Amino acid sequence: MQLITSASQGAKVRLEKLPTTPPKHEQKTDAKAEFEALGEELFDLQDLMWGSRLNSVLIVLQGRDTAGKDGTIKHVVGSLNPRGVSVASFAAPTLEEREHDFLWRIHRHTPRLGETAIFNRSHYEDVLAVRVHELAPPSLWKERYGHILDFEEMLVEHGTLVLKFFLHISREEQEQRLMDREKEPRKAWKISAGDWEDRKHWADYTRAYQDVFARTSTKQAPWCIVPSDAKWYRNLVVARAVVAALRPHRERWQARLDALGAEKKAELKAWRRKR
Repeated sequence: MQLITSASQGAKVRLEKLPTTPPKHEQKTDAKAEFEALGEELFDLQDLMWGSRLNSVLIVLQGRDTAGKDGTIKHVVGSLNPRGVSVASFAAPTLEEREHDFLWRIHRHTPRLGETAIFNRSHYEDVLAVRVHELAPPSLWKERYGHILDFEEMLVEHGTLVLKFFLHISREEQEQRLMDREKEPRKAWKISAGDWEDRKHWADYTRAYQDVFARTSTKQAPWCIVPSDAKWYRNLVVARAVVAALRPHRERWQARLDALGAEKKAELKAWRRKR
């Protein structure tokens, strides 16, 4: 797992030098038990956050076509209580969305305190797809890096834990997954000529992503580059990172719940005295 922190902000990341496969010491046979344990811990942490209302979580999932954004949501987020979870997918903007600033459609889906929001693609498309397909002039999309930094800083100030993941797959793995979609009847609905067309822009997207990592990875909202050729390892890495981000807040959330519990008991005691 490559974690880009504020210490390396501005440094150029070379995606072609980062692995897309699991390290040799990681074995699928060992991953199941760890993943299940992480799922249980994640559920418990989410419950504490939900009750305390001191923080929220925003999980941003980015990646090339077939990288596994939907699969990550299904497996990792499946451990959460759906009561406090929302998932938003961002395709090409609608007419109404285009008539607003580019963050308007994004901000409406950010989580309230206690909640977890998952973005399947995100505000970063406005410096990725927009850039690669020349949907806006450079003078416009280049300014958006700063707007994104300000936007995420504001979320963090409001108590949001911003977790950003790039699901990193190889060109060969992507081709295999696209071909599998054509062969598998249950996956045929995912077939898109646009996915094959986008492969022509592999190098352009690589440069765009590398600039995103260098310009928008901060200490408060770092990018995590996840080797994603093996789905089981992708899910495990994301689960590890999410749990690691929430763990430091456990005691504070629990203390808040304990205080709330004491208040409720006092209210109940006072009510009973009046009866």
